[in-house]
Amino acid sequence: MSPTWIKVLRAAGSVHIWRRGTVLMREGEPADRVLLLERGLVKITSESATGYTSLLALRGPGELVGELSCVDGGPRSATATAMGSVAGVAVPVARFEALLGQQDGLALAVLRMVAWRLRDADGQRGDFGARSASVRTALALARLAGRYGTPVPGAPAGSPARRLAVTQQELAGAAGSSRESVVRVLRQLGEAGLVVTSRGMVLVADPVALVGWSSGASGT
Repeated sequence: MSPTWIKVLRAAGSVHIWRRGTVLMREGEPADRVLLLERGLVKITSESATGYTSLLALRGPGELVGELSCVDGGPRSATATAMGSVAGVAVPVARFEALLGQQDGLALAVLRMVAWRLRDADGQRGDFGARSASVRTALALARLAGRYGTPVPGAPAGSPARRLAVTQQELAGAAGSSRESVVRVLRQLGEAGLVVTSRGMVLVADPVALVGWSSGASGT
């Protein structure tokens, strides 16, 4: 989202701060607002009829959350939860719809964001395919760390190392694997010097190296 449209949305909404664990939007509920994130990370999850929770995506600063159901009028397709302290601007759905009608550039920017997300989801499904749990886990971790990981304090300048605030269960949801499989793969990655795990956090030494590891693990 460009600075111009961020400014427009800020003027149309109200600033909020949410604490870790707060549900910003819940799957199945009617759409009442769109959120423009300005600080922190939000996890987007969906729960199946059997109770299995999938991590669909993470969203960070400069991204919209909840725009799709505001555009098509349907219920929320997923739940958005603050992963830490999150700040953002809430724009009422009626105001958001009015802006889309008045500002062609904003409508195009939102359309491009939705299209990019669809392409990204299709690419992820293609990457995963019929691959093993080990490969899916490594690829999911590399994707999330590369996009949403934060620099590691004290690391040398230019270091690719990233910290990712994600639990083992959330990573399992992102990889379409069981938690037990993820624990096993993280142990393997740790032994290879590619990750260091702690409670609710994974330190990835190099997201690109994870992708390379997944190529060698394709037969496992």
